[in-house]
Amino acid sequence: MKPNILLLMTDQQRWDAMGCSGGWVQTPNLDRIASEGVRFTNCVTTSPVCVPTRLSLATGLYPHNTGVWNNMKHTMSTETPTWMQAVRAAGYRTSLFGKTHLHPQGNNDLREREGLLNAYGLDDVDEIGGPRASTSVKSHMTAMWKEKGLWDAYRADYKERFSTKPHMVRPSTLGLENYADVYVGQQAKQYLKNYDRQEPWCCWVSFGGPHEPWDTPEPYSSMYDPNKMPPPIPRPSTGNRLRGNLDNMMERMNPKFEEGEVGRLRADYAGNVTLIDAQIGEILEAIQERGELENTVIVHCSDHGEMNGDYGLIYKGNFLNGAVRIPLLVRTPETLKDAVPDRTCESPVEWIDIGPTLVELAGGELKHRQFGKSLCPTLDNTETTHREFAISEISGEMMLLNQKWKIALNTDGKPYLLFDVQNDPDETNNLAGLSEMGELETELRLQILEFLCQTQTKK
Repeated sequence: MKPNILLLMTDQQRWDAMGCSGGWVQTPNLDRIASEGVRFTNCVTTSPVCVPTRLSLATGLYPHNTGVWNNMKHTMSTETPTWMQAVRAAGYRTSLFGKTHLHPQGNNDLREREGLLNAYGLDDVDEIGGPRASTSVKSHMTAMWKEKGLWDAYRADYKERFSTKPHMVRPSTLGLENYADVYVGQQAKQYLKNYDRQEPWCCWVSFGGPHEPWDTPEPYSSMYDPNKMPPPIPRPSTGNRLRGNLDNMMERMNPKFEEGEVGRLRADYAGNVTLIDAQIGEILEAIQERGELENTVIVHCSDHGEMNGDYGLIYKGNFLNGAVRIPLLVRTPETLKDAVPDRTCESPVEWIDIGPTLVELAGGELKHRQFGKSLCPTLDNTETTHREFAISEISGEMMLLNQKWKIALNTDGKPYLLFDVQNDPDETNNLAGLSEMGELETELRLQILEFLCQTQTKK
């Protein structure tokens, strides 16, 4: 009997924002998934911003293939092959609850775009916009807000936040019951409780949080003590080296944090993650009540991270750990039978490896040229080297991470970031440009150039 598939996705969740990874956020349900599966400690997002990386997940292609290097108005063609189509072709009923960002949101009515998502390979759809887009984009969720008289207050709150300071911390006007992440979790839960088709199901639950704004509702907004949050990594001196996208960010983005404000940001962020974890718990309980939990593949991931004050930055869009490293948990009926506490795989892996993994577990086949690589071999042997290195791309720049080094090339193809990941896990000592690093930089740069040659696609 084929397993059901549950893909749990968050937006902007750092790799360390789980109890089983960083230890500063309470995530009992994600910790349970990790204990019954494999936690990948070195998963890298394909791009540390929403649109290009979500497009890469769907297609298995890199930004240098798609030409989508940053957040932009882009509609994925209905002719584009996807992992969702391959899972559906393997006999599954596919569904999506939450955010996709595979087409522009703007002032659109997402209820009128369900046909587009059907063509992408998703049968049953309840799509929402992200937190920002939901001030204008229409969906089943915003229609509910409007009916309850909540949408105008949400819009006004959002406008005020960004007219004063973008990192304002205060609870959402929506309250817990109507909060977007609760809406997504409850819609997915009800769908699975009521599912009565013969086909196995593949349910993609795509939460909009813990993406900013920092507006977690009570009781989660006051769950964590800001004074007990991990301190931010300070911004080091840039030194005499080449410059890149990160430097541009640091020049234009200097939030004026008040005393204790980063701690409040992180406490609110942790509360949002725990809120989502509670919704995941309710979904798992619904699957358990159906008697299907043991025969369900569960994957948890996030599209990118959040700096949350590290380097004096908020948001993402760079190659530092806070933005580029993401959580990845994979639990299958087989790993459940052979559950080992704290089972981890330290090999570099990439976000685009999720699609091929789900297709293989569904018994399907990807027939188009793509560059994701199924993680199934690592589930049997976590010591396997899945990839020699992982790649991430943004704004024409490239990053390579292996188990010893991280290097980033600027748009001129020159190294401007180089970190010893074993001895400098906080990335505070940038070795780029040092004469003694010249040979290593050349070696890693050539690996990136060879990778680009090997992953070209015909236009």
